[in-house]
Order: sequence, then structure tokens, then C-alpha cells
Amino acid sequence: MSDRDITLTAGDAEVTVQPGNGGRVGGLRIGGVELLRQGERFGCFPMVPWCGRIRDGRFLDGAEVRQLPLNAPPHAIHGTVRDHAWRTARTRTDEAVLTCELVDPWPHPGLVTQIIALTEDALTLTMSVETYESSFPAQIGWHPWFNRNLGGEDVTLDFDPAWQEERGADHLPTGNRLDPKPGPWDDCFGMPGGVEATLTWPGQLELKVTSREEWVVVYDEQREAVCVEPQTGPPNGLNTLPRLVTPLEPLEATTTWSWRRL
Repeated sequence: MSDRDITLTAGDAEVTVQPGNGGRVGGLRIGGVELLRQGERFGCFPMVPWCGRIRDGRFLDGAEVRQLPLNAPPHAIHGTVRDHAWRTARTRTDEAVLTCELVDPWPHPGLVTQIIALTEDALTLTMSVETYESSFPAQIGWHPWFNRNLGGEDVTLDFDPAWQEERGADHLPTGNRLDPKPGPWDDCFGMPGGVEATLTWPGQLELKVTSREEWVVVYDEQREAVCVEPQTGPPNGLNTLPRLVTPLEPLEATTTWSWRRL
């Protein structure tokens, strides 16, 4: 199947899926109102096979140190699959399944599958990384850019993390855990019971981001958007908290965005 844009619908919800632009969700409209920042780099893109920054683009792969391109010098950032066209495996009115092969510069073969499923009041994104060859560390995450303003008051964000990862001068976690501090943020937080964060556009819409994963990065330093990014580990996690993908055990994660009118 082609990599042309796909439109999913359920009730008055409409989602644009962009296989040809990194497998991202390009838009989410509720009653005709667009929730995601528009533009080639925005929407909501998948972060695989790592999330956020890797220090100096290097990670330990067994006993070998691997070097990745520094696409956010001096670091490598947000994985590789957002830079590739994905294949559309199948579509229905309210669901799309996309796949993407892991290729160079990632050193291991693997397959990423993403399921994008829409209902009248929720969007569920599920992603897996599998391999039939050598095992490797990996991460899964999503990077949505929610519009700060939908035409009324600015959005508010409510979440209750157990801790905030101390951020070093290089924007990477130092390993120290702090009591959560007020924003603005470009920071990683721990939520051991699972990610739960609520975005409220007063008088318009409430949207809840949930995931069974225990890590979330919040980025709200730009005027236009607020990013709430559930992921399977912290930035630089290939080095500090690796999750292994093996031929017997893929890595899988899910996030759900559910909403209600106010």
C-alpha cells in the first residue's frame, strides 16, 4: 500500500495519519477544532528506537560502543523512524496499522509496528519493536505537539509525578531525582503508577494522556505548543535504563488520549 495520508473518523473526531512523514499523526480534530500543532515537523511523531537525547550519540550495545549521527549536536535525538516513510499495512475507517524497518544508521535489523485506533472520544497509539536476529536495547515513545491555544484561553497542564529527573547543563538527566519544580519544562518525570496528565483548554476541551509506562517528558518552552511525551525510559535511557529487544521478547508500549467537551 502507498505512503499517502490516511484519514480516520469516529463520531466528530478525525485523525490524519502520515505514513510518508515519519509515521506521525499529522492532525487530530474534535468537532472541526485542530488539537495538534500543524507543520511537517509537528503533529505527533513516534520516537524509536530511542527517546530524547543520547549523550554524544553513543550507547553501549553489549560490550560494543555504538556511534549514531549527531542530529542535535552534541547529541543524537528522538530515534530514526521519524526520518523514514512507513508502510501502510492495513486501514479501516477508524484504524491504521503502519510498519517501518530499522535500517542504517541503527546497527540492528528490526521491525517497528504502530497501530493508530480512533473512537468517538479517544485515540490509542500502540507501538512495538521486534527482531528476529541479534538482541539490542531500545525505547519507545511519542512526541505530540498539542496547540497551546484553541482560540480561547491557553491550555493548563495537570499531572502529579513522583519525581523530576535533575537536568544537567547538557539537557540530560544527571541521575539525581528532585521534587517536581514549576515549569517551564524540558524535563523528564517519573510516574511509577503509569503516566497520567490532563490538558484543559478552559471552556472548550479536556484531554487526558495516559500510559502504563512510567516516564514522561514535558516540553512547554515554545509559545505555540505543549508536549507531553510518554516513553519507556528517560532520555539517554539506552545507556542508563536499557530495555532489551530479543527474538523472543519484543518491546511494546501504548498511550491513550481521551477527551471530553467542557
